Amino acid sequence: MQRAPRVLISEITDPRFNLATEDWIFREMAAHTHVLLLWRNSRCVVIGRHQNPWVECDLELMRAEGVPAARRQSGGGAVYHDPGNTNFTFLSPTPEYSRDRNFGIVLRALRTLGIEAFRSGRNDILVSTGGEDRKISGNAFKHTRERSFHHGTLLVEADLDRLGRYLTPASQRLEARGTRSVPSPVVNLREIDPRLSHERICRALSEAFLEEFAAPEPRDPPEYLDGEVLTAIPSLREYYEKMRAWEWIYGMTPEFVHSFSPDPAITLDIRVREGVIVAVVVHSVQPEEDGLGRLLERGLSGLRYDGATIAAALPGSVPARIRTGIAEEIGGIP
Repeated sequence: MQRAPRVLISEITDPRFNLATEDWIFREMAAHTHVLLLWRNSRCVVIGRHQNPWVECDLELMRAEGVPAARRQSGGGAVYHDPGNTNFTFLSPTPEYSRDRNFGIVLRALRTLGIEAFRSGRNDILVSTGGEDRKISGNAFKHTRERSFHHGTLLVEADLDRLGRYLTPASQRLEARGTRSVPSPVVNLREIDPRLSHERICRALSEAFLEEFAAPEPRDPPEYLDGEVLTAIPSLREYYEKMRAWEWIYGMTPEFVHSFSPDPAITLDIRVREGVIVAVVVHSVQPEEDGLGRLLERGLSGLRYDGATIAAALPGSVPARIRTGIAEEIGGIP
């Protein structure tokens, strides 16, 4: 039986809570309901399910500035979030899911606000401004037999300087699998119309969504989600703990190899699987370094791929310059 469409608005800005809420709705809400979830996050970088955070963003800079990383359930590329981003998620029964319809809802909502936007071939939403097409929205998708979701961002007044800095990875020599992000020129909607705000955009999206699904009058008001929801629903708490766990954010990373020289006398090839060092090959320039090589192979294997962890775990017999060189090359994680 088809249920009335629902609009949910999260008042939480914890990115892991919002991603957990999205996952909870996707897995547990009635399969025959169309849902629009509207939300925004505090500063963070969100990577796609199949991405490598060490390739996609500058984790050391994020650690230094207190900006967390998060991994979402869907594919696609890395995105920077802050309170200047409005995020939307459409959840639909798979037999009734339509990507075109969802994009149409967003485009109509923007048109009511005076923004003429269009969809690109890469499933971005663009506007023409200043003589070029600029991205205002990136989108990603996930499907199961019963339910599908489509989520995306709208750049309202995001900090584009931080976006550029965090999504520019450090120059590490990584041979990595996984989905790579494709950079695009972007623009904030408030640069086009300073009157726009998160609240106005949420109202426009809600109205366009309810009109699309012919919600009966009088329409139910949006349902607001706050911190009490997290403690009241045990399964949502479980999803939240999963989203904030190291095993999800870093342990889901596809296998990669990092090659570098922490010292002129040696070069390391470090193989990392699920965020953990599984093999180390040491190339020594001088034969007398062979003992150090064996020490590094034993000392690094099994450690999490994190500079601070490695610096603390390597034995004292490893020279300080080598230990420091390895830790600085790999860097920290937020």
